[in-house]
Amino acid sequence: MGMRRIGLSVAAALAVLVVLAGGVVWWSTAHETPLSRHLPAELKPRTFPTVSTAGLDPSRIRIIENLRREFDANRPGTYYSEGVEEPWCADFVSTVLRDSGLPLRNPNSGTWRIPGVYTLTEYFQKAGKLEPATPYRPQPGDVVLYAPEHPQLRQHTNIVVSVDGDTVTTVGGNQAGGISALTYRVADTFGIVGYGVPVR
Repeated sequence: MGMRRIGLSVAAALAVLVVLAGGVVWWSTAHETPLSRHLPAELKPRTFPTVSTAGLDPSRIRIIENLRREFDANRPGTYYSEGVEEPWCADFVSTVLRDSGLPLRNPNSGTWRIPGVYTLTEYFQKAGKLEPATPYRPQPGDVVLYAPEHPQLRQHTNIVVSVDGDTVTTVGGNQAGGISALTYRVADTFGIVGYGVPVR
């Protein structure tokens, strides 16, 4: 009888541990960005990519330098969104461009911050600075604009830091790890609306 009671106590303790562990897993995944739940580990590097700025326009070099600074700081999204709790990838892009001396102008509010990818795309389009995903070849400092149909990122935006052959490396906010680097192939344009070109 005593052994049975001990066995039931052990089983109950194990059940509590399983429930607690499940709660911890839920807590950790529920507070990730939507993007970080969908990307495999190899797309979540925390080292700033190797970038050559040789031959780049000074404005593009400033963009890369500001991306590196923000990557290293890895601040929370509310820093870029002026305290607003929201998906902040476009806020991040807006901040980097402002700090690089290339502030945007929100068509709705007139401020430097454009918080939505759709409005950011519209901004570049109306300014005559939106290049199609093909045949345009992106350059460091260009803003990548993804459509809701993109298989991994959905509607999203980040900034090109390097193009090496067929490989494009980007850095953005509200990605896995907060601010992180992602890589794709030039030919993989499905779900990319185009590129905002802040420097002509």
